[in-house]
Amino acid sequence: MRVDEKTGATETIEAAPAKINLALHVTGQRADGYHLLETLVTFTEAGDSIRIRDADADTFSISGPFGDLLRAGDGGDNLVTRARDRLRDALAATGRSGRPVAIHLEKNLPVASGIGGGSADAAAALRALLRHWHVTVEPEKLAAIALTLGADVPMCLASRPLIARGIGEEIEPVTDLPCLFLVLANPLKAVSTPDIFRRLQSKTNPRLPAHATIGWMDFLAQSRNDLQPAAQALLPEIGEVIELLSQEVAALVRMSGSGATCFGVFHSFDAAQDAETSLRKKRPDWYFQATRTI
Repeated sequence: MRVDEKTGATETIEAAPAKINLALHVTGQRADGYHLLETLVTFTEAGDSIRIRDADADTFSISGPFGDLLRAGDGGDNLVTRARDRLRDALAATGRSGRPVAIHLEKNLPVASGIGGGSADAAAALRALLRHWHVTVEPEKLAAIALTLGADVPMCLASRPLIARGIGEEIEPVTDLPCLFLVLANPLKAVSTPDIFRRLQSKTNPRLPAHATIGWMDFLAQSRNDLQPAAQALLPEIGEVIELLSQEVAALVRMSGSGATCFGVFHSFDAAQDAETSLRKKRPDWYFQATRTI
């Protein structure tokens, strides 16, 4: 928390890091249609930001380079406001209250881009509101609230390296994943996640390799994103992004989540920054961001 020097108001600030699926294997499908996954996830310094202040009534506002897209698409109903309402309902069920707040979202990440932007924002809102309201919720209950907001929200609530299984709710922390230097790249075109899953050639693919006996780069080399071929068929620009990242001599290039964001892994942050500069010159109309994992 910080205190505004002009108004004296207490403001709670929470980062919403981008979620990167370093590997994503589709291993099955439940009877209710949900797909079963195994995914190695990490989070980056690049991301959105949530700011919360007390207010006379609930308000929600957006700024940032991608704020207009979100504001035009959902009005006042989005994952952040739903997170506020569901956490408040959970507190009310135990005789506690959450006072009205003004929530501001700084939207720096592309919308619907496979890097958990909306899920990360919702998770950040939950973390920020708990601090702002000075309340605690049992971890199991908080995880249940997160899951009602979306399959990616529980892992974004952790915002640390992990392996997620099931539909995303079974989380295994990963403590030895090194810091990675990445360039995130997105052609600023959307691709439909339901269409991608419908186009999958197989929904019962091999699981992630065992990571205890091999280094992480070998692990990544032996893994994959099972959604990438279908996404690339739907949006050929994904293939162009992958080719551009490969031209920058990335150690690994892959799509994150259901796309269209792809990432390249570089040997240093300086190399990632150089690649970002080069890529921006080649495609100034696309999104490129050098970043580190956290």
